[in-house]
Amino acid sequence: MNNANHQQQIALVTGASRGIGAAVARRLALDGFAVAVNYAASSGEADALVAELRAAGTRAIAVQADVAKADEVRRMFETIEQQLGKVDVLVNNAGVLKTVPLADTSDALFDQTININLRGTFNTLREAAARLNDGGRIVNFSSTTLALNMPGYAVYNATKAAVEAFTHVFAKELRGRNITVNAVAPGPIATSLFLDGKTEEQIQTFAKMPPLQRLGQPDDIAAVVSFLAGPDAGWVNGQILRANGGVA
Repeated sequence: MNNANHQQQIALVTGASRGIGAAVARRLALDGFAVAVNYAASSGEADALVAELRAAGTRAIAVQADVAKADEVRRMFETIEQQLGKVDVLVNNAGVLKTVPLADTSDALFDQTININLRGTFNTLREAAARLNDGGRIVNFSSTTLALNMPGYAVYNATKAAVEAFTHVFAKELRGRNITVNAVAPGPIATSLFLDGKTEEQIQTFAKMPPLQRLGQPDDIAAVVSFLAGPDAGWVNGQILRANGGVA
């Protein structure tokens, strides 16, 4: 496949085999994008999603890459360019969340969280600076946990604070190319990333926190990403959109 004869825009969604990433991939496909579904290990889920998108008429590929590794990120962009064309929209969704008090955080968990959430975003942004089409869109992922300051989230929050800093600065560094750089900061969303390891009581506590009195759904966030990736958000740049039901 090659986009030489196509005007269709191409979106890369990292960590897109399931959860919010899969919902974003589906929504961007519905919006008319060709979609590259990045995954680190869940090849079966990524392939199933690509098959679903193709069955609906979308040009889609699955691309394996650990975003924490610069050489794999470079290869990912090269593969997409060869099979679909140059990327127009980058959605930095890949992430890990494990809540542990700071004093109990192991070196291994610290490194894993930093490598995926922070270094992974750094790697894709750096590559996008050279490869993204002018007029493109970048959507990073932060988190509303930054505003809540809950125990156990210190290292995770540190990575997301850094992602917000990247977002503000990178938007200015891309001056002159008509590329917007924004971030979405979801509140509690009903995905395995959030639900795993929590009791039903804890889940219900989170569900009651927003004034809307429910957990967010992956499609709620996909709709926000769709806006930021689309033409109606052309004047939104360097911003953090807190999609959290009013919890903070």
